[in-house]
Amino acid sequence: MDSFKRKRNSLASRRWRLFRKNKRGYYSLILFLLLFVASLFAEVLSNDKPLLVHYEEQWYFPLWQYYPETVFGGDFETETDYKDPYILEKLTAKGNQVFFPPNPHSYNSINLTLNRPVPSPPTKQNLLGTDDRGRDVLARLIYGFRLSVLFGLALTTIGTLLGIFAGAMQGYFGGRLDLFFQRFIEIWGSMPELYLLIIFASIFKPSVALLLILLSLFGWMGLSDYVRAEFLKGRNMEYVKAAKALGVGNITIMYRHLLPNGMTPVITFLPFRMSGAILALTSLDFLGLGVPPSTPSLGELLAQGKANIDAWWLSLSTFVVLVGTLILLIFIGEALREAFDPRKQ
Repeated sequence: MDSFKRKRNSLASRRWRLFRKNKRGYYSLILFLLLFVASLFAEVLSNDKPLLVHYEEQWYFPLWQYYPETVFGGDFETETDYKDPYILEKLTAKGNQVFFPPNPHSYNSINLTLNRPVPSPPTKQNLLGTDDRGRDVLARLIYGFRLSVLFGLALTTIGTLLGIFAGAMQGYFGGRLDLFFQRFIEIWGSMPELYLLIIFASIFKPSVALLLILLSLFGWMGLSDYVRAEFLKGRNMEYVKAAKALGVGNITIMYRHLLPNGMTPVITFLPFRMSGAILALTSLDFLGLGVPPSTPSLGELLAQGKANIDAWWLSLSTFVVLVGTLILLIFIGEALREAFDPRKQ
């Protein structure tokens, strides 16, 4: 057992070295992780609430706590509008300090001080301009990128788990179970996915959870074929027959012996599946079948760019973010495929 673990660890280290040798894929992974981790702190990077307020010798944290404007010398008990000139004047008076995020706009905050019709071009206030409702494009890109990546991760994880389970059951047990699953996949795969999305979007209130469930129902079939083939090939190996002869259970054989050998196509396809999930969300949002309208998304910005051809900053900035994300994932997938190539081990 110790020798088996050492061999597996050495194989993993060789694959990691091969992955690092692919500079394009390695640096793409680093850049993608940096962008994703930064987007997780979108509220700190882009928000219309200050990070810190030093007012009358006391510190306040508006980003994490609710404060009525009466705390800062206002007249109402409602939540403070920190962009209100009257409140802002009090917060910046002598002895007081206010610290806004690098981009002082949230994804749903509207710039009421614009002196031109919306969508407005890039200015010092809005570095990438505003959309057709006066909302900051840079803020919506940051929040939309985070939503797209998290949605892609969730959809990829669910689809991968379902695909591994279905493919493992088919490939290991075979027979009537495999025949039934194959016929079910043929029927289920022929269902018009887009029409089902249109029907459910008209019945239920659009949400990220609903979209995730609907796409997960169809996202596992492509991967299950590869896992099924690996299990069909591995179940007739000598070590599997020996394990059965020793009385090892089917679940243990599938999990400990066959699954590690069948993970190669799963891992190499993960970045490509994730890019497909991001593209699917963007396409559905562009068609108006995705997340609710107020939710920041890349597809909604592309739709605004299509509706406002003269507002080049909408289409160009969203195109750069979307295509850049997909390119990074494709480079990572190519590097993984080369690292797991048995001819290079």
